[in-house]
Amino acid sequence: MEIPLFPLHTVLCPGIVLPLHIFEDRYRALTRHCLDTGAPFGVVLIRDGHEVGAGDTLTLAGVGAMVEIRKAGRYPDGRFDLLAAATGRFAIDAVDPAREPYLIADVTPLEDEVGDEARAERLAATAVRKFIRYLGLMRTRDGETNETLDIQVEIDDDRDPGEDIADVSEVTEVGDHRDLAIPDDPTVLSYLLSGITQIELPRRQALLEAATTTERLEALISLLDRELFLLSNRLRLFAPDQTQMRGSRRS
Repeated sequence: MEIPLFPLHTVLCPGIVLPLHIFEDRYRALTRHCLDTGAPFGVVLIRDGHEVGAGDTLTLAGVGAMVEIRKAGRYPDGRFDLLAAATGRFAIDAVDPAREPYLIADVTPLEDEVGDEARAERLAATAVRKFIRYLGLMRTRDGETNETLDIQVEIDDDRDPGEDIADVSEVTEVGDHRDLAIPDDPTVLSYLLSGITQIELPRRQALLEAATTTERLEALISLLDRELFLLSNRLRLFAPDQTQMRGSRRS
């Protein structure tokens, strides 16, 4: 199938809602196309390069998130504010950069394989326990500053139709976790925790690309163990600014 592509310096996991402010002409055209036709678009990680400027080299991840527009507001000058929900994954087979102002990709939707179902259930329970500990350690201590998790997720339950998007901002302030809906489905859970745990983009992309739910949960648990160690020791993971790592090197 063919879909428009929206390359970004982010990784979107199924079930996560992404707010977007659309101001570039090509993405205004993409937005109008999707609103007029009801078609989805794809969000894919920019691995290298910049998405603006003619002649720039752009390297994209091979797997992205299929996205549907849930809410749209248009400004008089043609800009848009969107809430876009990731509904699944796809693999990129080919990209056409010339047909439209935005990229068009030929993609294959990816099915979610659980793997060993009994193991997936056990891993899901372990991941939830570790994630709750992670949330507790993320809470700000006296004299410290911390980043607030500003995440939105899409909830599929019996709420009113207008209340199908939950704002999981300030999730670090959740004390008894009653405000955090934990999915029963291991696959849904694996994507949710992959999308809201604060990790580096290449690691989140690897979680998105995992072949099975079991593999994703195993990798996620290892990452949570790392985060728990760092947070327990009040450490921060060093992530160098890649823009400062280019060019000639001197010793």
